[in-house]
Amino acid sequence: MTQLSLLSVPYRAAQRSISIVFALAFFAFSGGAALGGFLGALGGILLAGLVILAIVGFEFARYQRFEYELTPDTFDIRSGVFSRRNREIPYRRIQNVDISRNIAQRLFDIAAVDLETAGGDDTEGSLHFVSYDEALRIQREVARLKRGEADEAAPEPDRDVLFELEPRELAIVGALSFDLRLPGAVLVFGSSIFPVLASFADIPIPLTGIAALLFGISLLVLLVAFIAWATGFVSAVLNYYGFRLTRVGDELQYERGLLQRYNGSIPLDKLQTLTIEDNPLKRHFGYATLYVETAGYTPGGDSSGSGRARRGSEAAIPLSRRERVVQLIEDLEGVSPPEFERPPTRIRRRYAVRNSLVLVAITLGLFAMNWVLPQAIPWYAPLILIPGAVMAGVYQWRHRGHGLTENHFVTRNGFWKRTTRFVPYYRIQTIIQRRTPFQRRWRVSTVTADTAGTLSLVGGDAAAVDIDAGDATVLQNRLNERLGDALVKRREQRQRARQAALGISTGGNHVESDVTDADDTADADTNSDVDDTANVNHNADADRTTNEPADPFVYSGPITRSDEQDGVENGENGGASDGIDDEDSDEDGDTVDSEEDQDTETGDADKSTSKPDESDDSGYDGGTSSDRR
Repeated sequence: MTQLSLLSVPYRAAQRSISIVFALAFFAFSGGAALGGFLGALGGILLAGLVILAIVGFEFARYQRFEYELTPDTFDIRSGVFSRRNREIPYRRIQNVDISRNIAQRLFDIAAVDLETAGGDDTEGSLHFVSYDEALRIQREVARLKRGEADEAAPEPDRDVLFELEPRELAIVGALSFDLRLPGAVLVFGSSIFPVLASFADIPIPLTGIAALLFGISLLVLLVAFIAWATGFVSAVLNYYGFRLTRVGDELQYERGLLQRYNGSIPLDKLQTLTIEDNPLKRHFGYATLYVETAGYTPGGDSSGSGRARRGSEAAIPLSRRERVVQLIEDLEGVSPPEFERPPTRIRRRYAVRNSLVLVAITLGLFAMNWVLPQAIPWYAPLILIPGAVMAGVYQWRHRGHGLTENHFVTRNGFWKRTTRFVPYYRIQTIIQRRTPFQRRWRVSTVTADTAGTLSLVGGDAAAVDIDAGDATVLQNRLNERLGDALVKRREQRQRARQAALGISTGGNHVESDVTDADDTADADTNSDVDDTANVNHNADADRTTNEPADPFVYSGPITRSDEQDGVENGENGGASDGIDDEDSDEDGDTVDSEEDQDTETGDADKSTSKPDESDDSGYDGGTSSDRR
């Protein structure tokens, strides 16, 4: 067993002591001195010293009791001063091994290592802190053991630098970034500072009437925009400074950050979705951003204001020429943007009417305010924007579409923030067709391909929006067929790979050999690491269907089920379904935690929309843990 770095003791003790010391020092030299004079201040200092000694003692005991080991199959962690906890994390469940270091940690030459598994809301295992060289060794060893290489002397795969952010591109990233996380504080600050600025200004500023109202609103909007841009610029530069993306074998490794330096890995076989994101400014200058999504949890995720922090998504390319982004997608997945099929042309009227109704509602609100305010206001002003609302509807329709390639479902949505998503068929968990009352009036539907990625929890799925109702049913059936074919093909490829690894020769196309039985003990958990089954939710107005194979390696046709089981239609995805790749998505499934009193806790099985054979070790099985206190 290996221990943490000894330098973690003073570093963690200093982290914990700073706030306590400041609080006690303030008491000692303010209230304590007033109550007890010199003795009161001295007592506060002594109390602070005792607290520091207690913290140092606890951290040293934690250092002595914290051990980890890389076994052939699992990453084991033993920790706990008063309550012992033993954890075993199978390598095949580990999505990312992330290394982070701030300025102080770089001075101490230590780093934090976080192990992320699929579907988790938090870090599965953390080592705070080890030496930086040890952190890099752990990252390399976990990658090697995941590949199944037993020989420690095996040469490391070649490192191919795919992308490196240049200073000019970093400046463009900052210039095109806006951080809107502080609009409330900016509004409050602006509303309170405006009268002060007006009193010191030498230029004539209207202080009463409609002119003053319009001037104040305009100044406040400009202030909010400037602060949002400045905050986004600083955040983007700090977040993406020195960004580099490297391909090492079957993994993508990235480095980024100025104050907080991150070094993480993205397994290629864990990718759920690739997303190209742009906005009007980026499109005008020919730039785009590429995000890769896994089923895991991303520590210290994107903090540039894009809202992607801690959602299992990482920027593979923060900003580059669009041609370069498309080329990287083609290199990774062998797919390029197809010819998109747009919604019916009549939908342009729907978007135009919807945008115009928003302006009409604002106009009616201002008209009602006109009766309350002592002075009349131009309540009809929003109506001037109706032509712009109509044009916005046309652009919204123009930038929306979907397409099917040989191996991917591709969708495009949005104008102000346009996203193009590439989803491999075998990654699809659920196919849902939805129709709102307004869509039924326009005879259109939305077809959504749900994946195991955590972005799906916040509406980030690939969706073909507002397509003709008849075409939606055809698209749903085609996706279902291609999903089944992709699962069978992937299962056969994995089966042949396992047979080749075991040195078993097969005759012809017979892939249903007993290799899994021969290796049942050594590879029981990986027998179902293919998306063996997928659930398909049909039209909300019809009975739901689901794929439920009798054998976890055989894809069979859908069977009907009652409406009591259609929770997925209403967004109750329950975390995953059995279509999830056993390796690709595990909600702490095979991580074993134990504490000293041997209490056994069996996690409740997640809600799923299809169930394979009971012997199938599906990724989202809830897992088993035992605790010893």
